[in-house]
Amino acid sequence: MNIWGIPEWLESEVRARDKACVYCGVQMIEKVPAGGSRKAAATWEHIINDARIVTRENIARCCAACNSSKGQKKLSDWIQSAYCKTRGVTIDTVSEVVRQALLLRTDQVIQ
Repeated sequence: MNIWGIPEWLESEVRARDKACVYCGVQMIEKVPAGGSRKAAATWEHIINDARIVTRENIARCCAACNSSKGQKKLSDWIQSAYCKTRGVTIDTVSEVVRQALLLRTDQVIQ
């Protein structure tokens, strides 16, 4: 289990699935070079902000820029934010795992 409470089997599965940010699609880096930007650094993400949900449908990898922007916002609110609009992040451009979270969450209806 890693420091975020993600079991090793799930961590391996998600790392294999999410090579690019699940939100913006940028190719992520594992380690930031000295003096480099952290924007593309790979981070762990709960798609639905509930640390109790540790499943392949809720754990993902995203870039530090998207993770920082999303913070604790509801996914449906964040995807309509200025950050997402500026970067072209929509329900049609996010990865399948995020799209499914948006479509399946009845409390997070997209208008």
